[in-house]
Amino acid sequence: IACSQALLPYFLPEQISTYRSAHPAVTFSVFLRDRAAAEQALVDMSADLALVFEPLRLTEFQILLIVRQPVHAVMASTHPLAEAKTLRLRDCLSFPLALPTTAYGVRHLLEKAVHRTSSKLQPVVESDSFEFLRHHALAENILSFQIPIGVPLNAEGQDMVSRPLDERDVPPGVLYFGQLRGRTLPVAAARFANQMLETFVERFDCG
Repeated sequence: IACSQALLPYFLPEQISTYRSAHPAVTFSVFLRDRAAAEQALVDMSADLALVFEPLRLTEFQILLIVRQPVHAVMASTHPLAEAKTLRLRDCLSFPLALPTTAYGVRHLLEKAVHRTSSKLQPVVESDSFEFLRHHALAENILSFQIPIGVPLNAEGQDMVSRPLDERDVPPGVLYFGQLRGRTLPVAAARFANQMLETFVERFDCG
């Protein structure tokens, strides 16, 4: 499986554990491959399935499902914006930010959003690790950003909260789930794909 970072902390461990509880003989390899690299992993056969957020191109990608993912602000439960249900981008920009680097889909969506305004993204911390950004947001009580699939299901009530950005400011991004065009998947990969399809449709806005 080749996937964007957001799938690594919570969603894929849960899904693989569920599958292996019924099929313990099946083994998995999971590779961090963001945007263009995820499709390349399908082409060179190093991955059977790919889950990529805001890919750069999709020429060899057979889409199994499109999962819409609004951008969320991630912060400590003590942050001044933590009580809001939905956040305007202008309010977020008035606080210090910890942002992913420009190679990542979340940053791309934020850059597109601020480009339509007179504001600028000026992170005080920048990293290619979303795990680092999430933990640093808690450590310094500043804002970071992630998509819902990269946030734990039981985040509320802990030290961290996640709040969606108003879609008028930042339209949702798209997570593409797919395989190499024209390829017949191995049986185990096909069954695992079906399990994930069911979970995506149950939890998220899909198309």
